[in-house]
Amino acid sequence: MRSWQVQDAKARFSELLETCLAEGPQVVTKRGVEAAVLVPMNEWQNLQRSARPALKDLLLSEAARADMVLPPRGKRRHRPPARFD
Repeated sequence: MRSWQVQDAKARFSELLETCLAEGPQVVTKRGVEAAVLVPMNEWQNLQRSARPALKDLLLSEAARADMVLPPRGKRRHRPPARFD
């Protein structure tokens, strides 16, 4: 993954885009700090799909659907109904 300074990325955006499409993600730095990544569209779509699976995929998956511990039911006391005189 190649790193581009923001000034170079702005001045040579076409080259940045072509390199991204040919070689993969490209990092853009601002004052020496990584600020952004340019990724090809198909890779971005794959990342989006894996980050948010469809409901159908969740329901059909082998993984546990929730890690919630549910309290036992029926052992709670109910308060008596309010009396209106």
